[in-house]
Amino acid sequence: MNEPATHTLDVPGAVLTYDIRTNQSTAEPPLLLIGSPMGAAGFATLAGHFTDRTVVTYDPRGVERSTKADDRSESTPDQHADDLHAVIAAIGGPVDVFANSGGAVNALALVARHPEDVRTLVAHEPALAQLLPDREAALAATQDIYDTYQRGGFGPAMAKFIVILTHKGEIPADLADGPAPDPAMFGLSIEDDGSRNDPLLGQNIVSSTHYRPDIDAIRAAPTRIVIGVGADSEGEMAHRGAVAVAERIGTPPVTFPGGHGGFLGGEYGQTGEPDAFAAKLHEVLTTQA
Repeated sequence: MNEPATHTLDVPGAVLTYDIRTNQSTAEPPLLLIGSPMGAAGFATLAGHFTDRTVVTYDPRGVERSTKADDRSESTPDQHADDLHAVIAAIGGPVDVFANSGGAVNALALVARHPEDVRTLVAHEPALAQLLPDREAALAATQDIYDTYQRGGFGPAMAKFIVILTHKGEIPADLADGPAPDPAMFGLSIEDDGSRNDPLLGQNIVSSTHYRPDIDAIRAAPTRIVIGVGADSEGEMAHRGAVAVAERIGTPPVTFPGGHGGFLGGEYGQTGEPDAFAAKLHEVLTTQA
């Protein structure tokens, strides 16, 4: 695979950074790999499995190399969708998209707002708490994570995020009222450095999980949509969010190897089942509905 060429793009309120790994011999559209708040660095392993086509990765606004005019402001899925639309216009669309977690939420917003941009979307585990039967408890829990971050900083809030992310089954209504998890259990510091610009805890945790996708617009789009779930994450909020949106769109979810980050190959200290995950993604992208 060619070394990635890095580009920047000015959009309203931000400067985006994206990377292109070019394959000039392919007839396939570019494959855009996105997360949120995970940036381009999280997709290095997965990108290496797609040397047969041009691969594009990017850092969402406020993440890693992409800057925001106000780095403490909320970033919404609709805003991210318009950013993605600008990137696709710059590289030339339509594209295929693999999107994970908050990136999958943003990609669904992209299809609703700019349906001509995407040929196939594989949306893996969008954490759409808004669509869950226990939505009130789930929304309250994610709001509590944000409020904890504003009060006490990164460690206490991230500890709550990890508990919610890995919780199996419906979210208890009184979860936010119980004892707070000890950050040290997860190797996190209780020291507060005073910053409040973390892209997950300060910018996206509420706007992403509370987002209600435009199901009618998504169903009307010409885009082929595949909703992915992890084989090892059944019962977790992101897995359940994926099942909920798949039911509303009217397509059965497709199971991928591993859990929520099954594609990771050591990025951010996490390793899933990247070889098997990439093979499944190849299969999904090349199999016509």
